Amino acid sequence: MNRSFSILLSLLSAFLFSISWEAAASHPVEGSNFFQCLSLHSKSFIPLYTKTNSSYSTILQATIDNLRCYSPTTPKPLVIITPLQESHIQTAVFCSRRYGLQVRVRSGGHDYEGLSYVADSTFIMIDMTNFREIDVNTEDNTAWVQAGSILGELYYKIAEKSKYLGFSAGLCPTIGVGGHFSGGGFGPMVRKYGVAADHIIDARMVDCKGRILTRATMGEDLFWAIRGGGGASFGVIISYKINLVAVPPTVTTFSVSKTLEEGASKLLYRYQQVIDKLHEDLFIRVSILPTTSKSGNSTILVAFNCLFLGGAKDLLPLITTGFPELGVGSNDFKEMSWLQSVVFFAGYTNGESTDILLNRTPQFRGYFKAKSDFVKEPIPESVLENLWQILLEGETFLMFFLPFGGKMNKIPESAIPFPHRKGNIYNIQYVVRWTEQDNPQADKHIAWIRKLYDFMAPYVSKNPREAYLNYRDLDLGRDGSGETSYSQAVAWGSKYFKNNFNRLLHVKTKADPGNFFRNEQSIPPLRMMDVEDVLINK
Repeated sequence: MNRSFSILLSLLSAFLFSISWEAAASHPVEGSNFFQCLSLHSKSFIPLYTKTNSSYSTILQATIDNLRCYSPTTPKPLVIITPLQESHIQTAVFCSRRYGLQVRVRSGGHDYEGLSYVADSTFIMIDMTNFREIDVNTEDNTAWVQAGSILGELYYKIAEKSKYLGFSAGLCPTIGVGGHFSGGGFGPMVRKYGVAADHIIDARMVDCKGRILTRATMGEDLFWAIRGGGGASFGVIISYKINLVAVPPTVTTFSVSKTLEEGASKLLYRYQQVIDKLHEDLFIRVSILPTTSKSGNSTILVAFNCLFLGGAKDLLPLITTGFPELGVGSNDFKEMSWLQSVVFFAGYTNGESTDILLNRTPQFRGYFKAKSDFVKEPIPESVLENLWQILLEGETFLMFFLPFGGKMNKIPESAIPFPHRKGNIYNIQYVVRWTEQDNPQADKHIAWIRKLYDFMAPYVSKNPREAYLNYRDLDLGRDGSGETSYSQAVAWGSKYFKNNFNRLLHVKTKADPGNFFRNEQSIPPLRMMDVEDVLINK
């Protein structure tokens, strides 16, 4: 960069910051000291947006996929900061802490309860959208991926470098890496390779003191915690270093659907008996959704979507001996690259190019409420029949069964905070959706999914009834204060983390004793917990 251009860039940055400062200065007094702090402590322009800025709403809405958490009455950030460099994050944390402002961090916006962009007290939002660098190293099969990258970008970049490498993480390509990895992260290769967090080997993070920490400087306890314990409880994740996994140049997929009238109940019951025992290269997810029968009546469709890490010739004997009731054969199989299978599982069925994975716009933006469970024993066929009746009352529902077994049976529960390992047949995700026109009936839809969840209680994991952190559910513990409900923290903590919650409490106490990084379900420091609450399952 020549000197003239450098001077011009510095002048432009100063001018842009002055514009932002003028907009900020017109904001209520509660934030004025904060804005002055940013100006004093940053050596370069920090992009920021207040409610007086014309781009504020556009940026706030850009990656929100659950509109239930975005309405005219939903609390909005005092300021949105979109950092361009690590020092901007450090300055934002330093100034927020100094002036008592909460910080919420957003990478992809897929937070089911909006905790990355909503808070009940004055807060700022750090949007990591500009932190999207992905450096794939095929010499040692690793990659550094910044927190603002989406899964689709990561998968695409890996495949650009090698057709023999991939990564085990989620199905939806617009999910942000920062939140997904820090909560565990599972998808179509979970039975072969485990969850995304199992493959994290280093990280960069800004802590509550504004320091940049790596694995070497944060220590093994904190490094353990941010791989499945939720990064937002401990700091601002900047980037993760991951080990990539091997994929064959050709994989095979198929999709088969049955309605209730076509025997879906018996097929789903059989699925539960065999799915965790099939070869670890074979993954079959179930989607359950409403449809209309040939006679015009409302009914249930059960779809079986498969990924096999190999060619059709090798898949045929595995499926015909392991799950012959499915009735699939060579004519149902489609061979493709691993990256093309990502497009397939993302729900693109009209021949879209793999370039679609670079689209950061949320795929399914709308209003919804979700819950989760883990299943250890097959749900009886008679219970499934009762389940269908409840589902048909819900009208706009989705259920997903995502199978475990394989590699998941071999990783200890305490390896990372994500504990849902051996003994789980599959994970359930429950979703109820509705439209803007139906939003006045939101309470009705939420009451329905709670009824469904209560119905399922006898047939899922118990003591605790487990739940998946990345399918965040505030029904599991909230007191309405905008902070962690300490009297109920063990209730949700044991569901998300089982016995690992106790260790997370100790890590939090050491890493962030003042509880600066907090939300409605963040890990609390021990001094805020009753001693009895810490004794999980004792």
